Amino acid sequence: MKNRNVSIIGVPMDLGQTRRGVDMGPSAIRYAGVEEQLEQLGYAVYDEGNITVELKERAAADPDTNLKNLAAVAEGNELLAKKIQESTAQDRFPLILGGDHSIAIGTLAGVAKDNPNLGVIWFDAHGDLNTAETSPSGNIHGMPLAVSIGIGHPLLTNIGGYAPKIKPENIVIIGARDLDDGERELIKEKGIKVYTMHEIDRLGMTSVMQETISYLRERTNGVHLSLDLDGLDPQEAPGVGTPVPGGITYREGHLAMEMLEEEGIITSAEFVEVNPILDEKNKTGNAAVALICSLFGEKLL
Repeated sequence: MKNRNVSIIGVPMDLGQTRRGVDMGPSAIRYAGVEEQLEQLGYAVYDEGNITVELKERAAADPDTNLKNLAAVAEGNELLAKKIQESTAQDRFPLILGGDHSIAIGTLAGVAKDNPNLGVIWFDAHGDLNTAETSPSGNIHGMPLAVSIGIGHPLLTNIGGYAPKIKPENIVIIGARDLDDGERELIKEKGIKVYTMHEIDRLGMTSVMQETISYLRERTNGVHLSLDLDGLDPQEAPGVGTPVPGGITYREGHLAMEMLEEEGIITSAEFVEVNPILDEKNKTGNAAVALICSLFGEKLL
């Protein structure tokens, strides 16, 4: 990483989906030693604590919007966007710890504010491109990428005071293996680049990352990494709310992070969906820290 100053921002958000426990994800990643290990790699680390997310009873999907906990999710993401802008104003690399993936709405609102040509790498089993009309569940954690390209409820798309945050052609999704019908249609309509597990199996992670880096380097100014731990295979990361078999291996994940570090294109990152209640002795929290360290330059030799 070119920027040796890192701000850690925790977002204990669990309102974007229905399973309790993911609000403890930031604590699990901190417990696994993320700050200490980054400091050993020579970074100046500033732990900014957690964004305040009010504990609320889960709301059923609003009959008018089909969205659960809309106001609370929007409020938390507004706070996150402002906190990230404070961090970047101090020339610090924002490292966001989730929390469910709905927090990416606020993350992208914060990091893209001064960069209208930001690229995004979305490591995830899912496309997160649902809308109120296409979502089977009304869970907002399945919508952050759609929201960030300007499609969704105005309370979400206008977080940070502007929309859209990113261009569809500046997105690369890696590891997808569970897409809803509406997401497939949106991917085709907007021309979003996707590497499913089929492509990863056929081409290999090295080729996928080489193509991704070349594609984004040509058209963007800096790249945000949004890594959902359910992108990994459930055997590697059991502590996630929506596991999907047949995912990225632990070693493939490290290779991807190492290649991104070598290219120096990542300007912000978030690691989300760690749920300690569903985990095995913090295996997923430890995997998140290991991947973070590879992204930040940890090497065996």
